[in-house]
Amino acid sequence: MANVVTTWYIGQSLGIAAPYYNLALVIVVLLLFWKFLKIPTKLYKLPWKFLLAGVLVFVLEEIVVIAGLLTEETHFVVGFFEMVIILLFIYMLLLQKEYIKHTT
Repeated sequence: MANVVTTWYIGQSLGIAAPYYNLALVIVVLLLFWKFLKIPTKLYKLPWKFLLAGVLVFVLEEIVVIAGLLTEETHFVVGFFEMVIILLFIYMLLLQKEYIKHTT
């Protein structure tokens, strides 16, 4: 028993703690989104709503990772979440580009 040594690498520790830190920081981001979207203004907010949807997909991804719902056979689901997030961000940018083109 005296010779048992447990070694933790920084990567393993970060892999365990990162999803919790990510969710804590996302709570702050969601509060900022809530305040921003409640402001009565004539700003074009539709792209921001798609950004919010991307953040919510990220929250769902982190909850799945923290809950340990992924196995060796279902690890591809994280890639699906990432693809949805990227597609929402690209669509958000295209909406903004079209809005700028029509207003100028």
